[in-house]
Amino acid sequence: MEADSMTMAIVAAFLVSLPVLYRLLFASAGNKTSRKALPPGSFGLPVVGHTLSLLRALRANTAEDWLRRRAAAYGPVSRLSLFRYRTAFLVGPSANRFVFTSPALTTMNSEAFSRMVGRRTVRDVVGDEHARVRAMMVQFLRLDAVKRHVAGMDAEVQRHLDSHWRGRGSVAVMPSMKTLTFDVMSTVLFGLGMSRDGADVRRELSAEFQQLVQGIWAVPLNLPFTRFSRCLAASRRGRRAVAGVIEERRAKLEQGESSPADDIITHMLSKGLPDEEITDNVMFLMVAAHDTTAALITFLLRHLDANKDAYAKVLQEQEEIARRKAAGEALSWDDLCRMRYTWAAAMETLRMVPPAFSMLRKALQDVEYGGYVIPKGWQVMYSTNMTHWSPAIFPDPGRFDPARFEDPSAIPPYGFVPFGGGARICPGNEFAKVETLVTVHHIVTRFRWKLAAGCDGSFSRSPIPYPSQGLLIDIEPIDHGNTSR
Repeated sequence: MEADSMTMAIVAAFLVSLPVLYRLLFASAGNKTSRKALPPGSFGLPVVGHTLSLLRALRANTAEDWLRRRAAAYGPVSRLSLFRYRTAFLVGPSANRFVFTSPALTTMNSEAFSRMVGRRTVRDVVGDEHARVRAMMVQFLRLDAVKRHVAGMDAEVQRHLDSHWRGRGSVAVMPSMKTLTFDVMSTVLFGLGMSRDGADVRRELSAEFQQLVQGIWAVPLNLPFTRFSRCLAASRRGRRAVAGVIEERRAKLEQGESSPADDIITHMLSKGLPDEEITDNVMFLMVAAHDTTAALITFLLRHLDANKDAYAKVLQEQEEIARRKAAGEALSWDDLCRMRYTWAAAMETLRMVPPAFSMLRKALQDVEYGGYVIPKGWQVMYSTNMTHWSPAIFPDPGRFDPARFEDPSAIPPYGFVPFGGGARICPGNEFAKVETLVTVHHIVTRFRWKLAAGCDGSFSRSPIPYPSQGLLIDIEPIDHGNTSR
């Protein structure tokens, strides 16, 4: 009886306390949700959200207008739904700073990107593992390492122009530059030189990568007739080819026939990185290190064609450097340091046509920004174009003006972010700079060009900007006695 009475007393006390507990919990939850509101906007259609609408805008090259309309309607912080994730869309330099530096955010890839490239790349891992993998890449991408590769890049560029430009009346620039930058990357970073075996692997990988990059932002429907399915098959073939290179490098390393300093793959093997993670990072580097630089060079040529004054200054700068060189002498690091105006023109190209239109992060916890709460698990999206085309940062943003970058300190922090920012700034930016300058030097000193008939210079995004007809240009060998265009 005594036990029953005690049990009844406990139950009674619990029932009496329920209203109090309810009020406390309700008040706590109410304070938590009312303190900061969710960003304004909507999540769009069920399941697909705004994904199809944005992808259509990217292909039509109207995505900037698409995002600008959202910012005009909802302000610099808004919500939408992309790739089945609730997403906060942020605009402006302060938003860029937040995205690049907040410890509450981590890299977020689309499902298509993760399945094409891998889930254990340097962009995906965090903390000590991120620092470890990044250090392996920086070993080959840092400035002192890149300086040693100037002559090798010079040789690759000249070999490419001799094979693909000399003796031709027209060239599709984007496909040509994609081939060139893939070859440079394969030789310098992965040691796939001009030997028969190396050239065969390069050709195989290049073909697969041209296919798979088209599916990076595709809707991830693995059905036989979809773009995603075709690109995923190309990714699998590419991964098999990379796995073969890893096995070959492992054998050489074990037999003492190679050194960790030879190439990135051997270096990662020597550090004990698992094969799958090496493959993921090789896939990521192959996507990141050639498509973006190919786009930069292509659109730089497009803008120089349309801006005669800028072209004349670039040509003058490059011809002064060429006159200092002996016949057949490769460019040096000192030569590249003299290409100040050429790099300013490249920076202005990156401002107007950034290769990465947008990037995604993921909230690891509830985080506040701009007076709103971004819940844990949401995507966070920023748009490079929205910053680069802001009249408040770059007056008359539709005008091509390399002079904007003659004094980089005049640009506000995080107002120019083609290579990202913070701790995750692209480690290959110096590599891309050298590759671009070497290529532009040899093109402008060896060829004149103009847009071919019927090529209007328009472009779409898939997601890398890709010009109409690959930017088809008419070319002729330059006559150094007559440099007028």
